[in-house]
Amino acid sequence: MNRHVTNDKSQVQVIARAATILRALEDENSGLSLGQIAQRVNLARSTVQRIVSALETEKLVIAATPNGRVRLGPTILRLAASVRSDFVSLARPFLERLSEELHETVDLSTVKKDHLVFIDQVIGSQRLRTVSAVGETFPLHCTANGKAYLAQLSESAIEQLIGRTYEPRTPKTIKHFEALTEDLKAARRAGVAFDREEHTLGVCAVGVALHDPLGNAVAISVPVPIQRFPDRQNMIAERLLATKHALESRMNSAAA
Repeated sequence: MNRHVTNDKSQVQVIARAATILRALEDENSGLSLGQIAQRVNLARSTVQRIVSALETEKLVIAATPNGRVRLGPTILRLAASVRSDFVSLARPFLERLSEELHETVDLSTVKKDHLVFIDQVIGSQRLRTVSAVGETFPLHCTANGKAYLAQLSESAIEQLIGRTYEPRTPKTIKHFEALTEDLKAARRAGVAFDREEHTLGVCAVGVALHDPLGNAVAISVPVPIQRFPDRQNMIAERLLATKHALESRMNSAAA
């Protein structure tokens, strides 16, 4: 019995170490050497070599260069794409319901390092509306969804990610770290972030941030033409928060 328990613990440890190695390779498109991986995950090089060899057999990692670097392989990328697709499908009814309630466009985006990528959108029914293309990228510092994500980070993490000065997209863009952190304090208190013509003149937005089932940062935002925004911003924020909580509850129940 004790031998079985020991074997079980050993197997769990190997899985945990493999997961740590896979995480170390995330966003490393040029790959890492076995020595670099060993240093990052604090394991012996021989241990890393054994685990990487097993991962290569399943194509979870593949050779990145002829000199021994490895990177994430097609199997792990296919699995990640499948989970992303599943999350978009899961979130879609919530986006549609919110868009129907507000008669506004609702966007779903994911965070990729220092920018956002739009991965889904429900177009609002208003004649005057805002629309962005799925796949389009946006900065974090001047968008409602980007600032909602930044509000979840510490000030040191924000500085490391986007620095202390920012490109002005409009005359209303926040350009300096101190002003941005003050704005993010308000976002933390409210649970939502605002873009008041900071990215595009004539367009405002409200955004919230959450995490998908894999722990990736995602955000939901509602862009609105400036003509309608002042009178509707509080109601939009309230409905957006309710949508976030409903989606998180749905994900928690699915995981249980």
